Amino acid sequence: MKKVLLLLGLVTMLAIQESSAQKLAIKSNLLYDATATINLGIEVGLSEKFTFDLSANYNPFQFADNMKWRHWMVQPEIRYWTCRKFGGHFFAGHLLGMQYNAGNIGFANDFLGTPFSQLRDYRFEGLLFGAGVGYGYAWMINKHWNFELEACIGVAYTMYNKYDCPKCGELIGAGKQFYYGPTKLAVNLVYLF
Repeated sequence: MKKVLLLLGLVTMLAIQESSAQKLAIKSNLLYDATATINLGIEVGLSEKFTFDLSANYNPFQFADNMKWRHWMVQPEIRYWTCRKFGGHFFAGHLLGMQYNAGNIGFANDFLGTPFSQLRDYRFEGLLFGAGVGYGYAWMINKHWNFELEACIGVAYTMYNKYDCPKCGELIGAGKQFYYGPTKLAVNLVYLF
């Protein structure tokens, strides 16, 4: 987590050196907020049509009945804007890295061949790495505020340990799995500098 914060601080300091109109944005993904995941994104203008976006997400919480979706995740992304940066249509390519500890999630269902329903009866700890491509659109509300939607698809690879039950936890195995499908969904509230 310290490395993520250090990287975010470094990107911010580099970006602020040239932070005139619409060269830097700070954002929050409202979908992550709805899942109690603390998140912050920083986007820096690289040229007239390219930007670099870096989001960091952290969920340290354990809920009732030991339900948890604890994780930290980073997603660096390059965006190509079809008209001008920070407004209108954009195409994106991103990477992602995550460490997680999840279990006792009763509403989880299998999705695109991934057995998320096992999160009801087992706890999983592991690492996940992936990449994806996507499309998004940003609406300019005023000089400093934007509203942004983005959807990405891609592939991810996870290595995990599986524990007997979501509350206690005798190690019963380990595994590896590929995931194909959505790798990022964002409804961002954006502040432009």
